[in-house]
Amino acid sequence: MKSRKTSKPEALVRAMYRQLVRAWGRQHWWPAETPFEVIVGAILTQNTAWSNVEHALASLRSSGALNIAGIREVSLAKLQELVRSSGCYRQKAERLKNFVAFLDAKYHGSLEQMFTTATSQLRSELLAVKGIGSETADAILLYAGNHEIFVVDAYTRRILVRHEAIETQAKYDEIRDLAERALRDEEPVAPTFDEAIDWQRPQVHLESAMSQAKRGPRTQIYNEMHGLMVQVGKNYCHKQEPTCDACPLRTLLPKMRQRHGPQAW
Repeated sequence: MKSRKTSKPEALVRAMYRQLVRAWGRQHWWPAETPFEVIVGAILTQNTAWSNVEHALASLRSSGALNIAGIREVSLAKLQELVRSSGCYRQKAERLKNFVAFLDAKYHGSLEQMFTTATSQLRSELLAVKGIGSETADAILLYAGNHEIFVVDAYTRRILVRHEAIETQAKYDEIRDLAERALRDEEPVAPTFDEAIDWQRPQVHLESAMSQAKRGPRTQIYNEMHGLMVQVGKNYCHKQEPTCDACPLRTLLPKMRQRHGPQAW
């Protein structure tokens, strides 16, 4: 019995991945041209919509500051103005400065050197940088550095709670470990989705240098699953009034699983 209880949430997460992959295909995450742009976006997207981040990235790009030297050299006051659209702009400007200071002090300003560090060690170092939490650190590791680590966000937590894969009070690392165990032996996403499936496909990002970057199969799977869960959260699994009947994951809801049994998923 203990083994069955342990494996059920993992099987459910795998079923979610497979169902979403067939319905929607690749999501082209992260939308960026360079690893540093991914890092800046990961910091700026804290507690705000991605559309707001895009405006801030455009401002940084047009001013020539969307690079390590640019963030290092621009004044804090100017940087605050450039990222104002992302919200909490004073704190986020400081966090960008903090990250570059860390990179300079620890890795001589080299992202390539930084990303050769073992995942667990680099994660600990990133978490020690003021303003970088677990989700941001893992997004930097996965999307900018191609490390094998899953990113847990509010959407993922909400979806897994509602499908009873985790408890409401589950800790971040507990959720991340569940996703990684569930997906470690899955196959990467096919380039296209199954158009025969009658689910409306949410708008995806355009292909970018980073979304198309070469990465290992497990890293690709963690990348895609996170992007797919974001789409579910944004378009169906709303904080208030979720639209479960229209969601590709509706057959995996507890009431549906009880009705049809595990063979249905």
